[in-house]
Amino acid sequence: MDAEASVEDQIRQQIRNNPVLLYMKGSPDAPQCGFSAQAVQVLVACNRPFSYVDVLSHPEVRASLPGIASWPTFPQLWVEGELVGGSDIIVEMYQNGELQPMIEAASEDADEGD
Repeated sequence: MDAEASVEDQIRQQIRNNPVLLYMKGSPDAPQCGFSAQAVQVLVACNRPFSYVDVLSHPEVRASLPGIASWPTFPQLWVEGELVGGSDIIVEMYQNGELQPMIEAASEDADEGD
């Protein structure tokens, strides 16, 4: 149980410490599924830095995050500690102009905190 709690603490810390965080399969340079590739493509198009966690390399995160997020699938985009959603939502928000301002604001807030 302690190991599980520490994984949840680690996840919460990652979410807290990274203004724009993508939990994905693979890495931005080598996504391991089409949905993760789509999410990366959209985030790159926003032209702001983002962090990522490869859930394939961290099976404990992959197992625990859906319980924390109440979101069963990957990728998951978190912005300023809030779950935005998965690939379809990310793409839709980008297409309707909602995502980029959100990513820019998170990046600016992070810059001010440095």
